[in-house]
Amino acid sequence: MHIELQVFGRKIELSTKGLQLHALSSQGGWWPLVREPFTGAWQRNVEISAGSALSYFAVYACYRLITTDIGKLCLRLVEQDQHGVWTETESAAFSPVLRKPNRYQTINKYVEQYIGSKLLHGNAYVLKARDQRGVVTALYVLDPTRVVPMVTPDGAIYYELRRDDLSGLPKESVIVPAREIIHDTMIAPYHPLIGVSPLYACGQAAVQGLSIQANSEKFFTNGSQPAAILTAPQGIKNEQAEEIKARWETQFSGNNYGKIAVLGGEFKFNQLAMNAVDSQLVEQLNLTAQQICSAFGVPPYLVDIGPAPPYTWESLILKYHSQCIQSLTTNFEKAHDEGLELPKPFGVEFDIDDLIWMDTATRTAAAQAGVTSGLSFNEVRKKFYGMGPVKGGESPLSQQQNYSIAALAERDANDPFAKATPPAPQLQPPAEDDTADDMPEEKAADFLEHFRQELGA
Repeated sequence: MHIELQVFGRKIELSTKGLQLHALSSQGGWWPLVREPFTGAWQRNVEISAGSALSYFAVYACYRLITTDIGKLCLRLVEQDQHGVWTETESAAFSPVLRKPNRYQTINKYVEQYIGSKLLHGNAYVLKARDQRGVVTALYVLDPTRVVPMVTPDGAIYYELRRDDLSGLPKESVIVPAREIIHDTMIAPYHPLIGVSPLYACGQAAVQGLSIQANSEKFFTNGSQPAAILTAPQGIKNEQAEEIKARWETQFSGNNYGKIAVLGGEFKFNQLAMNAVDSQLVEQLNLTAQQICSAFGVPPYLVDIGPAPPYTWESLILKYHSQCIQSLTTNFEKAHDEGLELPKPFGVEFDIDDLIWMDTATRTAAAQAGVTSGLSFNEVRKKFYGMGPVKGGESPLSQQQNYSIAALAERDANDPFAKATPPAPQLQPPAEDDTADDMPEEKAADFLEHFRQELGA
């Protein structure tokens, strides 16, 4: 079978003649059902879906925190120099798609949808659009439930894409080769091409939390009154029981709760259900929320569940970064390095400094420490204040008494601890008698006359 697919005005030719394509999942990606809450639940139409689990506050809080935190990081094109240092750069071929990935999303929303697809479904599928040169010019995050990975017996990978008008797929079903798809998975314990969502581990906790909230809603709708029974020690007929029940529910439940009831015939009111205190409602909700945070790798205090540890805020954020979002950002970078087919020395990188913006006092102290540690003024201005360079600020500063290691090595090579030979004394020439030069003319004449007489004598 020969397929010609028009995607974004570009023709993709694919021949499936002789290929034996085997779908890894007939329902798109990983199973839409997160898991069964109990054995046989699927047959009874009791299921945990990504949509229902997301309606629980703890799941939504973790989802929102992770996607928006990664979405707010600056995604930039970087280039590696001969020293192995990555610096931000510009390229006419690759920079435009990183600023505007497609016609209807900003780069921030693109990143949020990409990460959100992994969190809820375990997989992110991105369809690439190319120009006539073959350069990727647009990226479209696909609905993971409408994508099916397929593998041939020799290991070649293809993807069946079902109709998606927003992404430019007009046909009901098309098959594209792996080179046209960016596929990023969460952890894949069952198959390398099938990632598993964190909801697989915490879906039951989410359903339990929703059940607690639903029961609580019914409880408070009934005027915070638990279920109960009315008993008569001498017994009554069924007709009388039905009449008393209807009258009781009408006159003393719901909005009528709190009215005075008069019971005759020694009727007694006995509670059947536990109230919120007896059932430890708050403790159970906190337990389910903590289990969900653990599955997502989110410290509970970041979603206002429990108190924060007694550490500095920067330490807490670094822990959150290393244990929760670092793997997501790293996999995103590597997937787009390959997906955009970036040649060396180019790459895609998130600016992690955007994750935390220090307060004024801390930022000032860090900037001062940076200058004394070898950073230039321009580097400090850019990193801590987002300001441009100034003239003369490109050179790092150092104190005068500091010596380089090379200078110290040269000094040590000349044996600086050897005893020095004292210098030989120098003879001073005799001082000239300049007395005559300082005499007045009359005294000088008398002195010469006296000298002549001495010689004549």
